[in-house]
Amino acid sequence: MSPALLAYLGDAVFELYVRQSLLLPPKRIRNYHQEVVSKVRAEAQLDYLQTLMPYLTEAECEVVRRGRNATTTRSRRAAPDVYQQASALETLIGYLYLTDRSRLSHLFSLLTLDLPSSPSS
Repeated sequence: MSPALLAYLGDAVFELYVRQSLLLPPKRIRNYHQEVVSKVRAEAQLDYLQTLMPYLTEAECEVVRRGRNATTTRSRRAAPDVYQQASALETLIGYLYLTDRSRLSHLFSLLTLDLPSSPSS
């Protein structure tokens, strides 16, 4: 499967993970949305990837490399290198979602979603 397809799937899986992780304590839906957006934006994904890199296997690092190099579109908001790293994380998530969900769960457990929230635009 192409890195672009894996990233497409990984984007959805990661957003679902973030949404599920932020359900408690209860908030207004608008507040959930703002918090989720701040956690799934490219800059935050870059931070999450950097957190995970020391724990990745050689094969997982190769998936990350392929995902980073396969990025052909450009974000209107994020710098190209940030967008590439975010796409690399999404590629890894998509890959693990399809091949090893227990490993994906383990890597998710290493993440803390308490990164500083970006101001609302």
